[in-house]
Amino acid sequence: MKIASINVNGMRRAVERGFLDWLKAQDADIVCVQNLKTKSFELDDSILYPEGYEGYFLDAEQDDFAGVGIYCRKIPKAIMYGLGFEQCDNEGRFLQADYERFSVASFLMPEDPHAKQRFIAQYSDYLSKLRRKRRQYIIAGSWYIAHKTVDLDHWSEHQSTPGFRPEERAFMDQVFGPMDFVDTFREVERNAGHHTWWEKPDSDVPRKRQDGWRTDYQITGPDIARTVKSAWIDRDADFSEFAPLIIEYDLEL
Repeated sequence: MKIASINVNGMRRAVERGFLDWLKAQDADIVCVQNLKTKSFELDDSILYPEGYEGYFLDAEQDDFAGVGIYCRKIPKAIMYGLGFEQCDNEGRFLQADYERFSVASFLMPEDPHAKQRFIAQYSDYLSKLRRKRRQYIIAGSWYIAHKTVDLDHWSEHQSTPGFRPEERAFMDQVFGPMDFVDTFREVERNAGHHTWWEKPDSDVPRKRQDGWRTDYQITGPDIARTVKSAWIDRDADFSEFAPLIIEYDLEL
């Protein structure tokens, strides 16, 4: 099973820049998208239901803001919209597809530091309860946090920068520590230099030569983490300032 996750940073613009062609070529089983910045009912059917996929979306109440979606090759048993607290649900930040053996969620953390801290307080409670359930989960999306020093360039210059502040990194320490979630990308690749977002993207300079951050994750429990076969970041996809994160699992839907 292949799962791709991408912060499109505006679905309409991403489509104009080749998102649907990328989606077709990727041939993933599930594609989680974040930061749609549009209402799904305003999108054409070619975007909502690309060939071979069923699309599911959770819009933000505010215009031109947030929103998440999931493209599925196999229709899920159920879709869960939101997490039951206002900041998440009204801003369109969590959408979950339930299958027989596990669930896959598309997730978007708030980018604003103050909004992020409010969100983390409630999201931490959810994650703690989630790991006590018998069901398995894969949560894919943008966290707007680089966890370790290997996750961004020139880390020593960014210790007070939103996205790498001590309190944000401490939250990720809890997620990948006591909460017992696993950063699936790091199950495969331990080295620095792997990024999903570029602070000042320059179309004339290859991404591998630009300063970047790894702020996008697919997290899961230890059982599913042991099924990870491969993981990579598609730096050639240029329809967003973010790059797709793709993980292959030894699982069947």
